[in-house]
Amino acid sequence: MTRGTVGMPPSTHQAFDCDVVVVGGGPAGSAAATWLARAGHSVVLFEREQFPRFHIGESLLASVNDALVAIGAESLVRQAGFPQKRGATFVSSDGRIERYADFAAAPEVPTPQTWQVPRARFDELLLRHAASSGTQVHERHRVLDVSFDGTGVTVSVQSVDGRAALRAVRARAIIDASGRGALLSRKFALRVDEPRLANLAVFSHYSGVPRQEGRRAGDIRIVARDDLGWFWLIPISDDLMSVGVVLPRTAVQAYAALEHPAILERLIAETPAVSRLLAKARREWPVRIEKDFSFRSRAYAGDRWMLAGDAGSFLDPVFSTGVAIALESGLEAAQAMADGLATGDLSARRFARFARRQQRRYASFRRFVLGFYTPEFRDLFFAEEPPPRMFQALVTVFAGYWRPSVGTRTWVALFFLLVRLQRLVRFAPHLVSGHADVELNENTSS
Repeated sequence: MTRGTVGMPPSTHQAFDCDVVVVGGGPAGSAAATWLARAGHSVVLFEREQFPRFHIGESLLASVNDALVAIGAESLVRQAGFPQKRGATFVSSDGRIERYADFAAAPEVPTPQTWQVPRARFDELLLRHAASSGTQVHERHRVLDVSFDGTGVTVSVQSVDGRAALRAVRARAIIDASGRGALLSRKFALRVDEPRLANLAVFSHYSGVPRQEGRRAGDIRIVARDDLGWFWLIPISDDLMSVGVVLPRTAVQAYAALEHPAILERLIAETPAVSRLLAKARREWPVRIEKDFSFRSRAYAGDRWMLAGDAGSFLDPVFSTGVAIALESGLEAAQAMADGLATGDLSARRFARFARRQQRRYASFRRFVLGFYTPEFRDLFFAEEPPPRMFQALVTVFAGYWRPSVGTRTWVALFFLLVRLQRLVRFAPHLVSGHADVELNENTSS
């Protein structure tokens, strides 16, 4: 990895230092840079931190496998020895109900086994892969500003320690994968917060937490709370379990006066299924808190620029979509950029299809996330006998495949119809005569 002063001559409007500048070395930036470099384009990536750096552990979705294959990193991840994940177990607060979402049960999930990853190690693996694929990677370099003109992009960059002089790097276009720092989103005022998802996350790492048995030993457990919050338990290594809780804004006030460790301890004690699992566990990390982390963008592309990963949007982590969206959007940005470079058209119009796909993916997952914070969604999801084909359809989306077949989308639509009917019964019982039961015929054509 290159450190210190960027070894490039001062740029001019007549010359380009590279085809594309990528800002950010997380999964989105690494995926975009890797794909472009492997396709023969010159790419320079600037990352503010020195990897490895801390990032909360992540439970990957099965759809991540497709992106890893596309950038040539699938074997690297497989050989890294991360805990294998084959699905997710959803548990009621008291532990009496378990709903196991096995990715292999969904026929439209081609590779159902995925991974639980400590992000410091996972992200470094992808960044090193980008460098070995031909990307010029510069860690500990901060992009201070970006300016655009009719022929290219000029990026002002400086080393984090400030010892090197400010440099101007000239490129044909830029992919912003700078995470929630969102370089271009701030420049163009693109961020749109999600007031309905103004949630709080409290988390740490624990040792001594019992695992599930057999092939489910590496799976994530999601434990619902009665206040519509939820816990995650992610086995990120042989010894450590990432344990965290997300609270909706309506539930946060009750814990506002407590210190961060006390908040987590109290929430664990209040959730029987979690307190039993952590009865003999030991906290190994400081308790961390994040809040107000869900947002989208007014635009995902413009003339000579695109947003990828958290630079464009991020959703509440209940369905672990963060890295999946980052890798897929980074890959899609690279492919759209390559098409633009090939045709000489790097306009917003050329990138419109990319932008629409980001909007649609976000909207698809957002519907599930908002639903999970309602009692109607949870009541139906934790029902004793959910229709098998409907549950398979839900698992397909939980695995990351947000645009499945028409049949699967039909079953998903029926599920949300039932959620709406349940809400109608709850809030307007006078509009419903009697107690109508909605029965679904498993033989219904989809």
